[in-house]
Amino acid sequence: MVGEHLPTTVALLRGINVGGRHAVAMPDLAACLADAGLGAARTVQQSGNVLLAADPASGPDLEGTIEAALADRFGFAVPTLVRSRDELAATVAAAPPDHGSDALRSEVFFLKAPLTAREVLDAMPELRDGVDAVATGPGAVYFSRVAAQARRTRIQRLMGMPVFRQMTVRSWRTTTRLLALLDEPLPGA
Repeated sequence: MVGEHLPTTVALLRGINVGGRHAVAMPDLAACLADAGLGAARTVQQSGNVLLAADPASGPDLEGTIEAALADRFGFAVPTLVRSRDELAATVAAAPPDHGSDALRSEVFFLKAPLTAREVLDAMPELRDGVDAVATGPGAVYFSRVAAQARRTRIQRLMGMPVFRQMTVRSWRTTTRLLALLDEPLPGA
């Protein structure tokens, strides 16, 4: 695609526009990142998904740049996780075969380095047999629960633990949509 810039990186922002806290309008978010020198950005949904044409090799540095820009502009910390297109594709490819099936409610818990899946599993509270399922993948933990019994899940216990602050959660549908969008040109790029 001559003259078109494909996004190469997705930034996953944690904790914005959730439960009425840390409200950030998506046009303001895109402008903040452009002002920080990150070029064209495409926001996806209201929950802090940003596609960027940024060097995927600059992961931790890019996370720090985004976090600093957001703190300066909005006045609160926004933990940010960055994944290249290839990293996100590897996470999607490594998911359990039934992850995302209609019978399940499925999410991806993306881990902020240096947090590892082993550390998350070690901290994981006891989940409900026959309801909850957990698997690990590259930079992520896959969590699903039987849709018909979703109210019986115990995953909220993990969400109340300190280790949860080093993660951000996306539904399986959002995760696969972000991967598909990484193959489309960025508007305005």
